[in-house]
Amino acid sequence: MKTVIVGGGACGASCAARLRRLDEKAEIIILEATDEISIANCGLPYYCSGVISSRDDMIVAKPQIFSGLLNIEVRLNSKVTSINSDKKTVTVNNDYELSYDNLVLALGASPVKPPIEGINNEKIFTVRTLSDADGIKDFIKSKNTRKAVVIGGGFIGVEMAENFLEMGLDTTLVEAAPQILAPFDTDMVCFAQNELKDRGCKLILNNGVKAFKDDVIELSSGDKIPYDIAILGIGVKPDTEIAKNAGISLGINGSVKVNEYMQTSVQNIWAGGDSVEVIDFTTGKPSLIPLAGPANRQGRIIADNICGKNQTYKASQGTCVIKVFDKTLAAVGENEKQLKNSGTNYLKNIVMCNSHAGYYPNAKFMTIKLLFTPEGKILGAQAEGYEGVEKRIDVISTVMRLNGKVQDLIDLELCYAPPYSSAKDPVNLLGMSSQNILDGLFKPAFYEDLKDAVIIDVRPSSAYQMSNIEGAISIPAAEIRKRLDEIPKDKKVVLHCRRGYTSYVAARILSGYGYSDIYSFCGGKLLYDEIAKEKQIKLVNV
Repeated sequence: MKTVIVGGGACGASCAARLRRLDEKAEIIILEATDEISIANCGLPYYCSGVISSRDDMIVAKPQIFSGLLNIEVRLNSKVTSINSDKKTVTVNNDYELSYDNLVLALGASPVKPPIEGINNEKIFTVRTLSDADGIKDFIKSKNTRKAVVIGGGFIGVEMAENFLEMGLDTTLVEAAPQILAPFDTDMVCFAQNELKDRGCKLILNNGVKAFKDDVIELSSGDKIPYDIAILGIGVKPDTEIAKNAGISLGINGSVKVNEYMQTSVQNIWAGGDSVEVIDFTTGKPSLIPLAGPANRQGRIIADNICGKNQTYKASQGTCVIKVFDKTLAAVGENEKQLKNSGTNYLKNIVMCNSHAGYYPNAKFMTIKLLFTPEGKILGAQAEGYEGVEKRIDVISTVMRLNGKVQDLIDLELCYAPPYSSAKDPVNLLGMSSQNILDGLFKPAFYEDLKDAVIIDVRPSSAYQMSNIEGAISIPAAEIRKRLDEIPKDKKVVLHCRRGYTSYVAARILSGYGYSDIYSFCGGKLLYDEIAKEKQIKLVNV
């Protein structure tokens, strides 16, 4: 059996290695268009800044590993220019033909470079290959670079902005959308945006690039930003031209259409990685989710199926995480924008809790947001904080994968010791609070619900005196039973405390006295302050 793999990235390399482990006699050839194979693409921003100092560390598996230990032939600088599925051959470099029994297309994706005036300036870089990163490092060193501009606030863009700042460069991040980091909702992404600004990043939102000049970048607004180097982090597009020309069916955004076995529409041709259409686990609809984890799993599944193991790829959840200086943000599943666009009926909840036991030193706040149906099905989650953030999203992702519901978050038995968690883990607390919403024990309120509501601050009066939400009335929770006459029954009332727990207790008290239009502000004033800071809303000091 002869398998030819086009592309030596995560999917292609994973497929080749798995094939060899399953079949010692198989002939395996990797055709890689560049001079790089199996590099750590996700680490490139950190290599650019020197956080990852060794170039060798960026190479996950050197060609010698493939040729020696695995007995896999790797041909670098070998671009497949056409596929003849009838003859079962590929043409390489327009020079020679290579036959196959099975062909694996791990074509990957390329950075988007829109037709903007001046975009081919030597000062403008993309970040996709190790050679790209080498070029950025050499340029910064040789050109006495001081001012950096990153175009695009996706994961690579934000990571490049962080690393430029770590290098001491004057850094500006430009994003055409109203926010950075599209997987997150506005009430969660504010933590990342505030962190960037606090660290010195100039953040420009709702603005695109009109033209790249020699020394300035002209924005759609007419503003001009001086720059020495610019990074394009606008996104990626599937590299599928040869698949299209071979008559292989394509899906959304020109991606390769595959079935659950990772087979294309053409017999004996498989595909995986950043170039393929996948099924979104939450919605069941076709999607394009170019992430390293799914790419590696898809490569393994292709190898299994070539060897007759009959494995299926079970959709993508879009689980992701990003470091923004000391903060971590992670997400899984759908966000509110996606759910609204699809017309999905959903509920939401936000809890703010300690990352580990509060009595153990250095506990830090963590914010977790859950999106779920009125029946308790989990649709997505987002979290931010300083420690243990990705662990909690991983747990929720696992529950989702196993078709668990909100109640299952309560039932989870998770590790506990004071340095790591609490007896009620943040995931348990999220489940308990969300189940309370489902059970009708309280009505949640969020930032957008504060308008036209009577806001009651149930924190101690001393906290209210230090800083409060404009228009809020101070009625400490301990006094609420004695001051019922100050709380209207004919208006929407939103209670808030510091994090959201005391306001929930206060809402339960009022419920016991016949109040029905009472809401508890999820995340409390800590979340409000973060949103207000991002929106530059001045807080009231009494």
